[in-house]
Amino acid sequence: QVQLVESGGGLVQAGGSLRLSCAASGRTLSGYNMGWFRQAPGKEREFVGSISWSTGSTLYASSVKSRFTISRDNAKNIVYLQMNSLKPEDTAVYYCAASSTVGVYEYWGQGTQVTVFA
Repeated sequence: QVQLVESGGGLVQAGGSLRLSCAASGRTLSGYNMGWFRQAPGKEREFVGSISWSTGSTLYASSVKSRFTISRDNAKNIVYLQMNSLKPEDTAVYYCAASSTVGVYEYWGQGTQVTVFA
């Protein structure tokens, strides 16, 4: 079992930055892919980006590429989502998730709210 707890959400003006954290516990994350997702009111959950825990390689949705950066701290078992140049359309609940099988995220955090105002 993997437990995930997100933090760092809040209210920010457009153009500002936030850094979300996802603290993982329960087992080693070696071999896992860690993903960030978001869900805005009335919309489906969408993929934001992911990072391979083992290699550090990252993948981003086109809507956030060049503005968002995912990183991880192996020693602390934390995954970060650095969000810059935020836009009102980035407003959503952000979730982190862990995947041990390609395309399947078995473990999810509870989410953290990000609200960007113009």
